[in-house]
Amino acid sequence: MTVLVLTCEADVTADMVVAELHEQGVPLVRFDPGDLPGGGSLSVEYVRGEFRGYLSSGGRVASMQGLRSVWIRRPSTPAAHAPEPSDWLSVESAHALYGMLDCTGARWMNHPSAAAKARRKPWQLRIAYLSGFPVPATLLTTHPTMARQFAEQYRHVVVKSVSGKSPGDPPMALPTTLVPPDADFSGVAAAPTMLQRYIAKRADIRLTSVGDRHFAARKATEPGQVDGRYGDTGHEWQAVEVPTPIARAVETYKKHAELAYGAFDFAEDSTGTWWFLECNQGGQFGFVELETGLPIARTVASWLGAELS
Repeated sequence: MTVLVLTCEADVTADMVVAELHEQGVPLVRFDPGDLPGGGSLSVEYVRGEFRGYLSSGGRVASMQGLRSVWIRRPSTPAAHAPEPSDWLSVESAHALYGMLDCTGARWMNHPSAAAKARRKPWQLRIAYLSGFPVPATLLTTHPTMARQFAEQYRHVVVKSVSGKSPGDPPMALPTTLVPPDADFSGVAAAPTMLQRYIAKRADIRLTSVGDRHFAARKATEPGQVDGRYGDTGHEWQAVEVPTPIARAVETYKKHAELAYGAFDFAEDSTGTWWFLECNQGGQFGFVELETGLPIARTVASWLGAELS
């Protein structure tokens, strides 16, 4: 039985898991959807109710009948590397590839439909609250008046991206930024804007959940630091225990979201409370493993390589 790894050509996190799969003796095919058609190829046949499909890349072939699991790890857009790329060709290739994979009995980490829903922050916040996480008060609006009232109520608020990095080549980073209560909120009318009560944190927490195992790492922050992704605090990530209530909330969240994998970000305040910020269904973990030694790549590989029940 084969593991299919859908990823781009250069991804260190994928490399770590591929190395672990090789170490565990699990057959695998690494495939970049951007190479379809061209560097990668597929063939699928439906005859009298019978389904047969094959996917090949770099001289390796994966039979859909022998597919154990599929790991989606930052794959390129289908047909992105085609000699004559187009939006139409990308849509056609995506329907062919993922439609074929949906016909298999393979396990997914994570299924594209679940992943697409899980990326939406407004939905994340609702599910996080229902799962039992502490969630900062949040407003998503295009009404300047409502934005102003929210800022006046909570005094210290941050503005953050709803969808993540903006499109472009290269994409522009949009850091979470502290906004004063007397700011001019007229620009809110131009696009949906997310405001959130600022959590004065003493540490950032990254919790990586793989199947039923959870790995947490903590990185102390400097006073007043808003976005832990930017700026060097001089501190390193350190492995920490996962509080039982957080573990239960993670498991509930993943069940709601139908996720096998999730990278959860929290802000730890002065009382030790872990405030939910977001869950990245495809978040990288290489930097955490390299600094803490947590066996995340090995755990991902073991989940992917496990026998189907």
